[in-house]
Amino acid sequence: MVLKADEVAKEVNLWAKNETNGFIKEILPPRSVHNLTRLVFANAMHFKAAWDDPFDIPMTKDYDFHLLNGSSVKVPFMTNMKDQFISVFDDFKVLRLPYRQGEDKRYFSMYIFLPNAKDGLTDLVENMASKFELLQHNLPLIQKKVRNFKIPRFKFSIWLETSDMLKELGVILPFSPRSLTKMVDSLVGPNLFVSNIFEKYFIEINEKGTKVASASAAVVTLCMRMGDPLDFVADHPFLFLIREDSTETIIFVGQVLNPLVR
Repeated sequence: MVLKADEVAKEVNLWAKNETNGFIKEILPPRSVHNLTRLVFANAMHFKAAWDDPFDIPMTKDYDFHLLNGSSVKVPFMTNMKDQFISVFDDFKVLRLPYRQGEDKRYFSMYIFLPNAKDGLTDLVENMASKFELLQHNLPLIQKKVRNFKIPRFKFSIWLETSDMLKELGVILPFSPRSLTKMVDSLVGPNLFVSNIFEKYFIEINEKGTKVASASAAVVTLCMRMGDPLDFVADHPFLFLIREDSTETIIFVGQVLNPLVR
């Protein structure tokens, strides 16, 4: 049974690698599939897009990025001289970076939510979690003159086992017996439950555009202001998301705490 379980894990990992164009080579860790495993639900995403207005590579320079612990690190910052889509609120700013439109007529953009305070990311995330309309409304629609414009170049990947996080958020049902009876037509259906959820992400932001890959597997076991030119310098922790603008569908959300951490 162990040999068969290992074969299943290798098959799922190979599928994730193919679906993410090789960016995610393994989603199921060793021994995550065993003789009590009955099902593995998996999904994957690969997103690659060029900026509508690419950054000027010769203008990329190292500047300080301020960390939450009060220290700083030298990071390559990208910039250009173009007008930018920016909204300004009391405690934070939002930058919209459109991607070049593809042949399928969808409109994708990256949004960077930058708190005014260098240690303001936690408060910003809590504010957005309680006021989801901030993600749907009042996002930048008009280009404005920018006096000082810098965002860091970054690349990172992360692997998570998220079942405990989901339980803390109140998502209990999938981890309880009889939770999958409507999904699984089997005599053992009432005894099935989700035992683990594994997720892995890869994202790279550079002067040309963005590469994103993600995969997950669930293992079943028995106020805007106008005025003078703005500054937008993302030199401290911020939140970012990638959204399809015509449907307002958010496909990726992340935080940058240190652009050098990979």
